Amino acid sequence: MKAGDKHYKCVNSRTGYAIYYHSLSRMLSDEEIRTELEKIRARVAIQNGIYLETLYWEEMKQDAELTR
Repeated sequence: MKAGDKHYKCVNSRTGYAIYYHSLSRMLSDEEIRTELEKIRARVAIQNGIYLETLYWEEMKQDAELTR
């Protein structure tokens, strides 16, 4: 994972499991990030046969100790 990127995981709310990970540039606006994540969420739902509304994105925060 690149330090300059924002990292996200797509979580299935029924199981609590992360089923997809994605990184986006920090240079994107909040609206661009939201749009991109929604497109990917739809694709992940279709590919996995999961109801779209059960998937959500969660930003992954890096621990400063781990990124030395």
